[in-house]
Amino acid sequence: MRWLRLIIFLTVCLGAGAVGSVFTTPAIEPWYRELAKPEWTPPGGVFAPVWTALYVMMALAAWLVWERGLVRREVQRALVWFAAQLILNAAWSPVFFGLKSPVAGLIIIIPLFIAVAGATSEFFRANRWAGLLMLPYFVWSGFALVLNAAIVRMN
Repeated sequence: MRWLRLIIFLTVCLGAGAVGSVFTTPAIEPWYRELAKPEWTPPGGVFAPVWTALYVMMALAAWLVWERGLVRREVQRALVWFAAQLILNAAWSPVFFGLKSPVAGLIIIIPLFIAVAGATSEFFRANRWAGLLMLPYFVWSGFALVLNAAIVRMN
């Protein structure tokens, strides 16, 4: 049962990424490519492998927290924050790319970043390794927030 839970977390997290790609891929050409972006924007080929690694680390982190016992308050808090950030994460691509609206994307990514910070903090309380696994996602989310804001400003 333990490993089945890990598979479920991996499926849910990678599924959130798959939802995003459904909206992202068709909007790359020509819409996203033609947007004014800062010179420090990563090349397009960076995003898929980075996000895949982040989703796997998120899943492992959530699984480690769950394994501490769902009856524990800190586990419950951590997983609520995790669910909130995952929902907002899954919503960002349909909004930014699907609606082709960097402004609406910014409106989503601000609470997303707050939820990632909350989840990361609570994960550290529940399980140190889970918190460490969330740190790259926290950093990347902050970078994505700044990039989204720069795109809004430049367009």
